[in-house]
Amino acid sequence: MTVALFTLGGTIAMAGAGAGGVVARLTGTDLAAAVPGLADVPLDVRDVEAVPSAALAYRQILDLVDAAAGAVAGGATGVVVTQGTDTLEETAWLADLVWPHAAPLVFTGAMRNPTLAGPDGPANLLAAVRVAAAPAARDLGVLVAFADEVHAARFVRKTHSTSTGTFVSPNAGPLGHVVEERVRVLTRPPRHAPLPAVDRERLAATRVALHTVTLDDDVALLDAVAAGRDGLVVAGFGVGHVPPVFAPALGALAGRMPVVLTSRTGAGSVLRDTYGAVGSERDLRRRGLVDGGLLDPYKAKVLLRLLLAAGADRPAVAEVFARHG
Repeated sequence: MTVALFTLGGTIAMAGAGAGGVVARLTGTDLAAAVPGLADVPLDVRDVEAVPSAALAYRQILDLVDAAAGAVAGGATGVVVTQGTDTLEETAWLADLVWPHAAPLVFTGAMRNPTLAGPDGPANLLAAVRVAAAPAARDLGVLVAFADEVHAARFVRKTHSTSTGTFVSPNAGPLGHVVEERVRVLTRPPRHAPLPAVDRERLAATRVALHTVTLDDDVALLDAVAAGRDGLVVAGFGVGHVPPVFAPALGALAGRMPVVLTSRTGAGSVLRDTYGAVGSERDLRRRGLVDGGLLDPYKAKVLLRLLLAAGADRPAVAEVFARHG
């Protein structure tokens, strides 16, 4: 039983506090050596690139998924990825959309760097390795292990800027927990088939915008944010509403590109047929917007970009969002 460990930097790998702040210096071997309890799990450590997660791009994550798949093909029971938490909810979701294996692919990180009292990185890494090695975690897709909780990538959100309990799944709760070195999976949501492979060059050239609607918003911003883009995600109020003046503008954009309607609230689904006023979810669907369902704006943007890079038209986009949302 071997677990492959891929490291991407982030707070979990930072050390050397000084006048210039903390910097990423710890390798995967350094990380593993600092964790009591890891000695009984053989690790295949692969340091990928020590960068802040804000610097990551889709290509890097897809390349990492390919490398993780290679590790599984080579006999690894599961794979752990350590990275910064800033974009972890998006990178884990991106990986989940294309991960084809039964073996667990588990993302983790830290909120407190090793120079602080009570760093959470060692415990999170230990939990992630336990999950990656656990038979109970197979066939669950990509997971996030944090604070001894196991979350599905499709549901997890970062909800606090500093708390060690930042990762939660508002719509579903954790799939399980790590208790006394035992991985306890309490629920198993249906797993969707992975999306087809996408050409990396085409993906790099595909541009998707995100606009979050605010009180007394300026409708002229829509044309500016959508200019030169291939698709648009709108984070509307509540259950999927926008100011009335936005409705015809969004309808016009939906005639030119896929426009996905989501909620800015962070939990719950946009509705479909409850409200009928101009700018309501029913009105926007009639104008051609795609229902984002339970997907938050950030996950919707990841999914839409992958679909458009693969050449999906609006009906195909709507079909996939109906399945994943």
